[in-house]
Amino acid sequence: MTNLLSHIKGDKLIWAIVTLLAIFSFPCVYSASSNLAYTSNSASTFAFFVKHFMHLMLGFLIIYGVHRIPYRYFRGLSMVMIPIVLVLLIVTMLQGTTIEGANASRWIQIPLVGMSFQTSTLASVVLMVYVARYLSKIQDKDITFKETILPLWLPVFLVLVLILPANFSTTAIIFAMVLILAFIGGYPFKYLAIIVGTGIAALALFILVAKAFPDLMPNRIQTWENRVENFANGGEDTEADYQIEKAKIAIASGGIQGLGPGKSVQKNFLPQSSSDFIFAIIVEEYGLLGGLFLVIMYCWLLFRIVIISQKADTVFGKLLVLGVGLPIVFQAFINMAVAVELFPVTGQTLPLISSGGTSIWMTCLAIGIILSVSVKREEIKEMEEIDDDNPLEILSEAI
Repeated sequence: MTNLLSHIKGDKLIWAIVTLLAIFSFPCVYSASSNLAYTSNSASTFAFFVKHFMHLMLGFLIIYGVHRIPYRYFRGLSMVMIPIVLVLLIVTMLQGTTIEGANASRWIQIPLVGMSFQTSTLASVVLMVYVARYLSKIQDKDITFKETILPLWLPVFLVLVLILPANFSTTAIIFAMVLILAFIGGYPFKYLAIIVGTGIAALALFILVAKAFPDLMPNRIQTWENRVENFANGGEDTEADYQIEKAKIAIASGGIQGLGPGKSVQKNFLPQSSSDFIFAIIVEEYGLLGGLFLVIMYCWLLFRIVIISQKADTVFGKLLVLGVGLPIVFQAFINMAVAVELFPVTGQTLPLISSGGTSIWMTCLAIGIILSVSVKREEIKEMEEIDDDNPLEILSEAI
């Protein structure tokens, strides 16, 4: 055991946060998957518990393997992976399958192993690494907007266009994260305004085309409109409103301490209770205390991401950590906001908590990249003389 722990490097607090979230997810998924077990005619929820356990085990193996790779290698890997991701997205669009009643084809089947994979989540991580690479490359250079169109924005828009027909919320999140990273990376604000305007125009054109040729993407635009109108008008008799109402009932029933583990009532009525709306079930069973625990964990994760970014030894390292780390926390808060009706229904999972293989694996891939940057910082630190008597240094390391 000691020999195994000696091979685990990087920020120990990141390891602790991820481990705590993973452990907390087990009873939550086990309880919340009862509805899924019923609808799939499964005998019990134990099979879903085992499946979630295997997904997390593979996820931690991904973290371990990735965090041992020097992060500078991800710069070149992103160049190689962008074309691969584009091909995967095209295959998904043409041959994708539906999983658990999803109204869009977002998954492809992995040959031989019989498992499904959501390509947009891989595309998100790869694209953020690619953008971080390019922004670090143009640091302290005077650039024109024309110079950045082909190397930066063309890959971004190709990825977004291929994801958009099946998953608008993921497209919007990726676009927002790219803009935030570009702003942090010093990309001129006036150019960002052009990109935002172009993105809005492209979305409007896509909607017009989809409405003009409804057979190309049946029900997609209508689904988006229904969700936004539902949210703006306080809800109507639709599936999205049904989900939100059940989620609010679950949260209201939880109170301060909750009903207790496994005692949720709304899990029997709430669709996607183990994935998209698992936060509502957690609050129902563990109360306000359970909800606050998750909020604190994700805020703590955000804090560590910022600290690791600030201490990275290169500009690429700083942007890389923010690029793959911020979407994790952003997605978590969107998921929780949907459950309390602060945001329209999006279908985003709760990172490291919700069931689902691809979302767990890609979150773990991002965590591994973050840890890889922190490993490099530790190696540099070991080579430097640190004044242990400096209270500011001690406080910084303790936090």
